[in-house]
Amino acid sequence: MAPSGSTLLSRAEHFIWLTARVLEQRRFEYHFLDGDPSTVETALDAYRNTDGGYGHALEPDLRGPVSQPLHTAAAVQVLDSIGRCAGQRVERIGRYLTAVSTRDGALPAVHPSLRGYPAAPFVPVVDSPPSDLLATGPVVGTLHRNGVWHAWLFRATDYCWETIERLDKTHPYEVLAALAFLEGVPDRSRARAAADRLGAVVREQRLVVTDPARTADFPVPEGYAPGEHHYVTDFARTPGALARRWFSDAEMDAGLDHLENRQQDDGGWPVDRRTWAPGTEVESRPRVTLDALLTLRAFGRL
Repeated sequence: MAPSGSTLLSRAEHFIWLTARVLEQRRFEYHFLDGDPSTVETALDAYRNTDGGYGHALEPDLRGPVSQPLHTAAAVQVLDSIGRCAGQRVERIGRYLTAVSTRDGALPAVHPSLRGYPAAPFVPVVDSPPSDLLATGPVVGTLHRNGVWHAWLFRATDYCWETIERLDKTHPYEVLAALAFLEGVPDRSRARAAADRLGAVVREQRLVVTDPARTADFPVPEGYAPGEHHYVTDFARTPGALARRWFSDAEMDAGLDHLENRQQDDGGWPVDRRTWAPGTEVESRPRVTLDALLTLRAFGRL
């Protein structure tokens, strides 16, 4: 059935069909049109390499065909969202994760194999990259949430705990990676305690805009693009999220109102981070739009 009407969802659907990659179109079908998860898997396979990792600009800021930890983290999260994070596919991913791990047993954000391919200018490519929570946290948390057992997880889990529990200065993307770990790790009491401490750091450093009417009063984190703010709905994406405890009901309602109001005339949501090539914004906006729709639905706003 063709989309009709002028609801928030129908406008977003039109935007998805107009601009999105096949993967995001299939994800939209699955989440909002009772689509088949197998079609999402098939679309995701276009980004998979023979080493078990994922490449081909699955994360739009990293171009080129080579597998990268951040691409693979994105793939694991897509599989999780459709209930397919298991089996031989995940075993192959585990082999890739083991092959590219650092001495800590964790993941670098960017593997040096990216050198020579286009990438965002704010993404450094170095010969011996350090472990990074940005890639490690989402992968470890998602695999734990799906009951995956793999030898790679032991040291990587320890790395995430140690890194998160000593964070005293951070930035929004690192916070999101920490939350992705804490949402899935089995020790729930330890996760809640770590999340509460992290929330205090976030509020102390004013990393989240709690009053969208006063966005200009909140600082942009160092190294971020002008206007690249994060809002309560970036951290608390569902009512049961650990970060939901960080915000009052009034702050949450204001954040949800703001998220609704950010839908643009073409039906999609904007990308706040720095745009460095024409294709990256085109590819990123449908992903941001799907995130917005899923958050609004989780809070009963669709």
